[in-house]
Amino acid sequence: MKLKANLKENYSPLYFLGSLGAGGLSVSIYMYLMFMIEHPKTPLAIFEDIFPFVMQGNLVSFLIVINLALVLAFAYLHFRLLAWNIKEYKIFKTTEKFQLLKKTNDEVSLMAIPLTLAMTINVCFVLGAVFVPGLWSVVEYLFPAAILAFLAVGTYGLVIYGDFISRVVTSGGFDFEKNSNFSQMLAVFAFAMVSVGLAAPGAMSHHVSVSAIGLFFSIFFMILCVVLILKSLFLGFKSMYRYGVSPEAAGSLWILIPIATLLGIAIIRISFGLVHNFAHQPAPSELFFITSSVLSFQIVVGLFGYKIMKTMGYFQNFVHSDVKSAATLGLICPGVAFFVFGMFFIFFGLLKNNVVEIFSPAYFIVLLPFVFVQIKTIKTFIKLLIKLLYKD
Repeated sequence: MKLKANLKENYSPLYFLGSLGAGGLSVSIYMYLMFMIEHPKTPLAIFEDIFPFVMQGNLVSFLIVINLALVLAFAYLHFRLLAWNIKEYKIFKTTEKFQLLKKTNDEVSLMAIPLTLAMTINVCFVLGAVFVPGLWSVVEYLFPAAILAFLAVGTYGLVIYGDFISRVVTSGGFDFEKNSNFSQMLAVFAFAMVSVGLAAPGAMSHHVSVSAIGLFFSIFFMILCVVLILKSLFLGFKSMYRYGVSPEAAGSLWILIPIATLLGIAIIRISFGLVHNFAHQPAPSELFFITSSVLSFQIVVGLFGYKIMKTMGYFQNFVHSDVKSAATLGLICPGVAFFVFGMFFIFFGLLKNNVVEIFSPAYFIVLLPFVFVQIKTIKTFIKLLIKLLYKD
């Protein structure tokens, strides 16, 4: 099956969310290896930790091979969709619709580009750690490059969002009726992805200067996210209370779920960075509180959004019907994010506090709902991808 081509005015920057979703699924599948294979010498499960199990030739080996194949498959799809989006976006920029987009609320949809590029860096990091032997021996040289890459993406995002905000503030024209959703949170999502990316070298580097730079800029983008969340919540609820939720953008009600995952992981990574380089030692109970708080918030947002979308018939009208909307690709991110943070909750919140034991019946019972969400997300992703980008 071939991807559609030359969409021109039928293209939307929100199609970048397809590439984002594929990258997120690749990383989420890696989470099984990350949290189920011991890696005492490194903060991640890397090639040297994983492939000895592959060579054992038993059931565990078979499951790991399947996992690695899925990581590669979704990573390939991520890069394929990224290349397709870049090509189609260049064509879209020559149309009148692009000029119109730059004058409306929809200009914020351009933030899907830096959001996806930040995910690309994460996917590359996972692929390198898992499939490149000996990479961790030179990882300290890669951390500064990772910081520069995330800062470049973050700067790109600041330019895009700065143009949008400066236009709205100086000239007006913000349409409050069309803002009856959380689509403006896409900017927060992008900056949160940059924040969590910068927190990784901040947490893992053993050079204080590299760690400090990563942590500082991670905190910078995190504070920016907090400011924009407060602004977007106020404006979004104001419009929703007055005009009701806009049907096509109702899926944006779940965007706080991936934002919470990214900021929650960033906080955990920052705390680890302080442990490694600044002589701060958090108690396991602190991690239980952090992970439980974030997960609880996600469940509340998930139930709130589901009730509204179900009442509006959103899933029937935009997911299961022939109606095509690029915005529906945003549904993949909450499912991916809920599973990923669920793994963090189980490992740091429960296992580290001896609430459950790994591979015990209780462990798999707690894991089951997160796996269910992941499988449901994959099925929805494939359905939307075929409908939006392959099916005529």
